[in-house]
Amino acid sequence: MKLALIGFGQAGGKIVDEFLAYDEAIDGGFVETAIAVNSATTDLHGLERIPKRNRVLIGQARVKGHGVGADNELGAEVTEEDISEVQGAIDRIPIHEIDAFLIVAGMGGGTGSGGAPVLATHLKRIYTQPVFGLGVLPATDEGGIYTLNAARSFQTFVREVDNLLVFDNEVWRDAGETVAGGYDRINKEIVERFGLLFAAGEVHHDDHVAESVVDSSEIINTLEGGVSTIGYARETVDNADDGLLSTFRETETFDEGTATNRMTSLVRKATLGRLTLPCDVASADRGLVVSTGPPEHLNRKGVERGRQWLEDETGSMEIRGGDYPRPNQDEVGAIVLLSGVTDVPRIDQLQQVAIEAQDTTEMVQARAEEDLTSLVDTGGELDALF
Repeated sequence: MKLALIGFGQAGGKIVDEFLAYDEAIDGGFVETAIAVNSATTDLHGLERIPKRNRVLIGQARVKGHGVGADNELGAEVTEEDISEVQGAIDRIPIHEIDAFLIVAGMGGGTGSGGAPVLATHLKRIYTQPVFGLGVLPATDEGGIYTLNAARSFQTFVREVDNLLVFDNEVWRDAGETVAGGYDRINKEIVERFGLLFAAGEVHHDDHVAESVVDSSEIINTLEGGVSTIGYARETVDNADDGLLSTFRETETFDEGTATNRMTSLVRKATLGRLTLPCDVASADRGLVVSTGPPEHLNRKGVERGRQWLEDETGSMEIRGGDYPRPNQDEVGAIVLLSGVTDVPRIDQLQQVAIEAQDTTEMVQARAEEDLTSLVDTGGELDALF
């Protein structure tokens, strides 16, 4: 699946930078173009792989390259004002070569959480390609303002994109980790899971052809609206390709039963283990199962049984399946994409935060109006006395 990646804000830019490294490392071929958009000059300078001409500074007239200070309303405003600057970079994308746009943003900051939904609206108005979002939720210990930003941004972002893929830092931060170390590891977790999914449909001329191909249309049809989460499980296999073992392999019989049972087990682990956004699996509308690993360890029956098991778990008939052969690897894995999930405790929490914030804002405004009215009345009484 060919993507135009747009990293919005500090977190978004870093993750897109990491996507480029991962795409090169696995020879995935899923990144067609990468762009970074930010209101802070230092964040753009800190990127390593996104081409300099594709690094777009917005809000210079308002914030002078110093960022919006976690003010996502200001982030939205400067994006709207400078959308032509972003469009200038997008104009260099070979649109006919891409299958979709993917806007990546941290949802707790100011620039990404405010600007990403604005850009999504702009892209959907102009282009026919799907516009997906990848939103990263802040951990609860990052501070109240970040949680509030995420609560506000989530509602807007999910409405403006064709599908919002979510990664929740709250679930993935390890106890005792430094902030910098934690985010570096988390970014790698993000790009591995989503990168393998997007790379699955990209076949080069010298690649092994999958028994059951997962092309871009399979992914796009699975991502038809709502919120998505991804699970991933893997297992090391013996994949030596030289010496006596190689000679033995040429004559040994493929153990289809072992491969089938392994893949079914991996699909279960991926689904019931740590998802990028924990949810009730049964609430998913659609799903996709992709098996990855050395071609000799993959078989159609294993993918099909895994797909059938996921159908039973979700109660959905819209569960697709396929495989992504990766020669010379020593791991077999299963990627499970669950789309249109609705029973998500973290989202319920964010919605409650947004409601409470709105109630508090209305209360403060009402008190301010009462105080102003009282001052005006008091002023009139004093004028009467004199």
